[in-house]
Amino acid sequence: MVAHNALASRSVVSDVIFTERPGHAAELAVQHSPHYDAVLVLGGDGTVMEVAGALSGTNAPIGVLAGGTGNLLARALGIPLSISRAVEAFVDGDDLLIDLGRVDSGRRFAIAAGVGIDATMIAETPDWLKRRLGVLAYTIMGTRAALRAVLRHEFFRARVTVDGVVHERDAAAVMIANFGAVLGERIMLGPGIRTDDGFLDGCIFSPRTIADALRIMWRLVRHDFRSDPCLLYCRGQNIRVETTPPMPWQADGELMGTTPFAAAVEPLAARLIVPRKG
Repeated sequence: MVAHNALASRSVVSDVIFTERPGHAAELAVQHSPHYDAVLVLGGDGTVMEVAGALSGTNAPIGVLAGGTGNLLARALGIPLSISRAVEAFVDGDDLLIDLGRVDSGRRFAIAAGVGIDATMIAETPDWLKRRLGVLAYTIMGTRAALRAVLRHEFFRARVTVDGVVHERDAAAVMIANFGAVLGERIMLGPGIRTDDGFLDGCIFSPRTIADALRIMWRLVRHDFRSDPCLLYCRGQNIRVETTPPMPWQADGELMGTTPFAAAVEPLAARLIVPRKG
């Protein structure tokens, strides 16, 4: 009710509708969005993407209220994690059109889909640690997964097909990115990754040693994307990822199954409400 009260304080009329099961958010969004000026979604990234996917291409404005653990999309968009502050930002906010990635099942993602270190991090982060540390839990477990992959040589053979062009190499992680920035631009996944260019960006990370892993991490933190034998970037509208052996993969922090998987871009499919710049 915090969001409802915050909107009421700004003389904005709103109704609160609760979800009852997985997939219900999408149903509610389709049913009710035509009758409102905007849809505000309070939940984790999975719930947000249910709504964004259901409203893809409709031009309905969507406001993201952080109610999960990672809240990757809210952080990427600079939306305050405080619900009352986010509502204030939305009332005076701007609209932002972004691309979405659509996987084989029809599920959409906004930030990235990936296999390897990031999927391992999602799978191995315990609920109690997420409740206690929030997004820091993912950072800790992601670092652990990266070090283990290098020390134990837990690599896989990746075959990434981008608009018909095939790239093959051993990898520790493969990501299909729509947003370049992770954790509020603390980390940039690659060069020139934009959310509104009609393309998805394939990022293949292939560290072989601890020195390689540390160099890659330092470059991502420093936004340094000079040529590196352990980094491969490729851009396209349709990207398919195959691995040997089959591996778990994730989309926006949700485990989706095992490889292979494919993603296609939906250009400017979601209209999000974001804080006004300046």
